Amino acid sequence: MGDFIHNLTGLKKLDLSFVNLSSPLPPILVNFSSLTLLGLSSCGLNGEFPVSIFHLPNLEVLDVSYNSDVFGFFPKLHWGSPLKSLHLSLTNFLGEIPTLIGNLSLLNELEAGGCYFSGSLPSSMGNLSHLTTLHLSSNNLQGQIPVSFANLTQLSELWLYSNNLSGDTLEWVVNLTKLNYLDISDNLLSGGLPSSFENLKQLRMLDLSHNELHGDIPSTLWNLKDLEYLYLDSLNLSSTLDANDLFKLKNLMALLLSHNNILFAKTFINDTSSKLVYLYLDSCNLTEFPQFIGYLRELEELQLQNNKIRGTIPRWMRNHSRESLYHVDLSDSLLTDFENNQTNLPLSNLRYLDISSNLLETILPVPPPLVELYNISNNFLFGGIPTSICEVSSLGVLDLSNNALNGRIPPCLGSIGPLILLNLARNKFHGMIPRVYPNSCTLKMIDVRENRLRGIVPRSLGNCRMLEYLNLGDNQINDTFPFWLSKLTYLKVIVLQSNKFHGPIEGHLSQLNFTSLHILDLSNNSFNGKLPSKLLQSCHAMKVINGQDKLAYMSIFQLIFWPFLSRMRVEITYKMTLMNKGTERKYEKISTILMAIDLSHNKFEGFIPKLIGDLKSLHMLNLSHNFLTGSIPSSLANLTMLESLDLSLNNLVGEIPQQLASLTFLEVFDVSHNQLSGPIPRGTQFDTFGSSSFVVNEGLCGNPLPNKCTNGDNIPTPPSSFKVDSEEESPFDLDWKIMFAGAGVGFLVGVVLGNLIIDKKSRWFLHFSRRMAKGRNR
Repeated sequence: MGDFIHNLTGLKKLDLSFVNLSSPLPPILVNFSSLTLLGLSSCGLNGEFPVSIFHLPNLEVLDVSYNSDVFGFFPKLHWGSPLKSLHLSLTNFLGEIPTLIGNLSLLNELEAGGCYFSGSLPSSMGNLSHLTTLHLSSNNLQGQIPVSFANLTQLSELWLYSNNLSGDTLEWVVNLTKLNYLDISDNLLSGGLPSSFENLKQLRMLDLSHNELHGDIPSTLWNLKDLEYLYLDSLNLSSTLDANDLFKLKNLMALLLSHNNILFAKTFINDTSSKLVYLYLDSCNLTEFPQFIGYLRELEELQLQNNKIRGTIPRWMRNHSRESLYHVDLSDSLLTDFENNQTNLPLSNLRYLDISSNLLETILPVPPPLVELYNISNNFLFGGIPTSICEVSSLGVLDLSNNALNGRIPPCLGSIGPLILLNLARNKFHGMIPRVYPNSCTLKMIDVRENRLRGIVPRSLGNCRMLEYLNLGDNQINDTFPFWLSKLTYLKVIVLQSNKFHGPIEGHLSQLNFTSLHILDLSNNSFNGKLPSKLLQSCHAMKVINGQDKLAYMSIFQLIFWPFLSRMRVEITYKMTLMNKGTERKYEKISTILMAIDLSHNKFEGFIPKLIGDLKSLHMLNLSHNFLTGSIPSSLANLTMLESLDLSLNNLVGEIPQQLASLTFLEVFDVSHNQLSGPIPRGTQFDTFGSSSFVVNEGLCGNPLPNKCTNGDNIPTPPSSFKVDSEEESPFDLDWKIMFAGAGVGFLVGVVLGNLIIDKKSRWFLHFSRRMAKGRNR
């Protein structure tokens, strides 16, 4: 570019926005003293931006926005120019905003959102009396918002969200009478709301959410006739509202009051016309359905979860005229039934329905025909599953777990085309697992644990080639090991525990491909023969230690219809319940680095294969309550991430390998009830284990047992680094510690609906999407 503009030093306007430059800014531009406009938005600019550009004597418009590889700083000396418009958003500009910025007396637009500016806002910014747009959101700014901001009386847009700004008063806001958009959310602001909003008559959007504000909502807020979007969620407000005030705001489209203490007064509603589309009242300590919701004819999304609403679901939920409603969340409350026992929901466009974790005691309501996510788990539903549920042809997520449903599982469930998640756990279903799973099966998760299912594992499950999670635990399934599961290459979790599985595993296996497996639970069955070496050898995911910078969790995604963005991405994460020696421990999410094997309470015999030492990322290994013989292989010392090792109640002989003392994360260790002998290893973790970990091994000696070793109790501690059963060095980082609770006998795995993640687009589109997503994620 430098050669192209070399002889254009008299140029007044240069706009290269959206031209793919992929280069630093040519230094020669600092000599273009006639420039009034320099447009460089979205052009792949990189490197350091010359600070001298800010000193060009005639420059009025500078736009460097949307260049993620460019960085720079504001001038620190002698900054005064005719700049009117400065755009730096979504770049790597950093440093403090200098006091000198107050010298830019003609500036009317300053946009630097999504940068890395730090420090405090200088009070000199109050001198920018021509400023109409100020966008400094998503930086690292801190300190108080200067009261001099009250002088910015021409401001129509003020965006300061997602910083660390503080202050105990917002009274400066009332002077900004031309404001259309005010967003100071996601900060550390305290005190009360402004005492009056009377002067802010042009306000269209107000976002004060996710701060430490408290107190009441001023009545003057309801006089802002142009208000379209009002976000007061996640504050400490305590307020009694009159629904008639809400109906005064004829243009209001979004109202978010979540995570406050809100009470709606019982009053006669005079005028019911409203444009309200999004209503978030979750976590507001409501005890009954707000009456005014029944009058919101254009409502599309209703969030009422996590309240204390008692009684029945009102009949307006079954109103045929509610064609706009597509998203309803009434979960985590105290609802007991549908009004007049009418369980049908003729909401023709409803796509998302969550009534989970209530006290519903009724038959299973069949969702409307277009529903894509239906969660009614954790209730007291009874009766069977009507086959008409299979006519909900768009269903992608069906969670009926933790109820009292009974009867047989309809075979047609496996044939619902887009279904990716089927959770029927902890009910009273009996009979066979449905056998019809077509080649087009899209299921990624199946959980039917804790029912009364019999028979065998249907071979047609092999058609569900996207399956990641299979939990058949705590049933009465009578079958041999379904070795054909190895064809499901995405399978991460297999739980077959507490059934009537039997026979050897190793003899059935030739070619195996459990490459993605993270969790294998075959406990409490009647498997026999040798431990399945070939199966364990094929678990390639367990052989690699994944040192992630940030924890990630096992999850799947479902795209749900949402008018504003066409599709909304719903993340569904798994949760786990571990049974550790009779103690139940719950994990709300399963980390992608968690690896566990439980083969306990079976009839396995023979040696513990040395190749288990190859599964270097294992956190939990339970081989207890079997008939294993031979010695404990020293290769187990390769399992440097191991937190729980249970080999109790077998017929193991020989010594406990001294190398095991180097397992620095080991929290649970049990070799009791064997025929072991020799000294107990000494070391950081072994010094914490009680005698119950070693009892009923007549030949063992040393602490913590009372019998001393014949050669004294000074057992040598092994070296901190060692190499066993391998010719390659172990690439472990022993400073990387993951604190999971210890594991033991058997574990159960379940699923929970998780956060909603919404993509972002253009600035205003992005902002509104972010606000909608924020209401869900907090």
